[in-house]
Amino acid sequence: MHRIYSFLLTVSFYLCVSACSSVSTPEPVNEKSEDAPESSWDNATIYFLMTDRFYNGDTSNDYKHTADNPPAPFRGFMGGDIAGITAKINEGYFTDLGVTAIWMTPLVEQINGSVDEGTGNSFPFHGYWARDWTAIDKRFGTKEQLKEMVDAAHDAGIKVLFDVVANHIGPVTAADPVWPDSWVKTGPRCQYQDYESTTDCTLVENLPDIRTESLEEVELPPYLIDKWTAEGRLDQELAELDQWFSQTGYARTAVNYILKWLVDFIKEYGVDGFRVDTVKHTEEYVWSNLWNAAAAAYETYKDEHPSDQISDEPFYMVGEVYNYYISGGRAYDFGDQKVDYFDHGFKALINFDFKTDASKSYETIFSKYDELLHGALAGKSVVNYISSHDDGGPYDLERKNPIDAGTKLLLCPGAVQIYYGDESARSLTVDAQGDATLRSFMNWDEVSGGTQINGVNRKDLLAHWQKLGTFRRAHPSVGTGRHQMLKSSPYTFSRSSATYQDQVIVSLGHTDDKKEIEVRRHFSNGAQLYDYYSEQSVMVEDGMVEIESDYDIVLLGRR
Repeated sequence: MHRIYSFLLTVSFYLCVSACSSVSTPEPVNEKSEDAPESSWDNATIYFLMTDRFYNGDTSNDYKHTADNPPAPFRGFMGGDIAGITAKINEGYFTDLGVTAIWMTPLVEQINGSVDEGTGNSFPFHGYWARDWTAIDKRFGTKEQLKEMVDAAHDAGIKVLFDVVANHIGPVTAADPVWPDSWVKTGPRCQYQDYESTTDCTLVENLPDIRTESLEEVELPPYLIDKWTAEGRLDQELAELDQWFSQTGYARTAVNYILKWLVDFIKEYGVDGFRVDTVKHTEEYVWSNLWNAAAAAYETYKDEHPSDQISDEPFYMVGEVYNYYISGGRAYDFGDQKVDYFDHGFKALINFDFKTDASKSYETIFSKYDELLHGALAGKSVVNYISSHDDGGPYDLERKNPIDAGTKLLLCPGAVQIYYGDESARSLTVDAQGDATLRSFMNWDEVSGGTQINGVNRKDLLAHWQKLGTFRRAHPSVGTGRHQMLKSSPYTFSRSSATYQDQVIVSLGHTDDKKEIEVRRHFSNGAQLYDYYSEQSVMVEDGMVEIESDYDIVLLGRR
């Protein structure tokens, strides 16, 4: 087989945030638009939800499991769907939380059967077992409902991030035969010892891997031809493929078919970005090709739909390079070689460091991320998280510190990911095997009922995350600005962004109701500020502000 080495020029449209200059004594900023600035991907608050486990908005598409083939605990469909996401958008749930982008698990048509992964009988509720990338899985909803969801998000000023998989199809079952050898391989298993044993292999048993390393041009799988014929859309699909390969100049390799089907979600719905799964298991040229085609499609969509957009930013790609740590800088080390995925279309990578860093002090965390994001990673970013759908070692697994978790995550430099239920302490330790423990249904009833979690009322917990999220969304300097500690006790710091002409001051750990905070180096006398936590306005007098509240947190900025 041939391994492809592509030297495509990946055009960078992105602005470098706040350069790398020091902010030891910033000039006061007295002017700021009354309107909130467009949310930046560098300051993004991304809400990651498992579509089937979030909210059931349309019971007519609920999948009914049968008694002769029951799922293991939390490994079957539970009813969440696209309509449920739309309902919560329209309800204002994401807006109240300060969310700037929604990332949902894949929505493409999944396999029909189920498999035993060693942890019990599993169904494709999670969306990562694709069967047909050109269709929406009917258990999640319809194309019309997807369009409604994207439009509702955009109307609310929220971007949409699609989760995409290009390196494997779903498992082989009695109802889902293996694809042709020209498309997939079923071995060897990945050993993760070097580059080749990580990319030219299958992730697990019975998860056929797309031959992304092959230059061979291939015909469509007979299964897809038969399916599209039965659905009356074969001619349309073939014509679109002819147009795609003609326009891009890409060879008709297996992976390039898949890239076409992924880019179609931009062309049809105007999605704003991709969260790319299993990045390090595919040769990096694939991601350069994907980003080049996706970026062009996004600009075309915006030109053709001038009223149907919320972003002047270019298309966004964030990659899941499993075990990428911000501490390591830009490149991922395979052992025998390093790959800088930022050079292949990715604006950001998911950061596996934060879940460990979250156990450290505020200043240790914030100064570390400030230095790296404005140093080695200047112009790029990371997405920090405390829990996810497949990380068995999250921060605060038992939800003992949900208040602290929200404070550290939402005030950290960089972009952040809220995994559904982080804000409401949804249990990560349900009675299930493997990663199913991380995938319980969203705990709406516990929040509405005001139940307690380690002495914290869940309504109060949600309010805490909402206040921090609202503050973060209103002030891009939280994620993109330069960090400076102003006082160790109560711990007080500033963030300042020259790019956005925005500054904030945050003070944590107060023990008195009356709080006096010095702001003279950042705001002029007479400036009107707003404490986003106690929700009150204050004026700067003699370089100070006074806040009286029951809370131990102050979030100061212009409103």
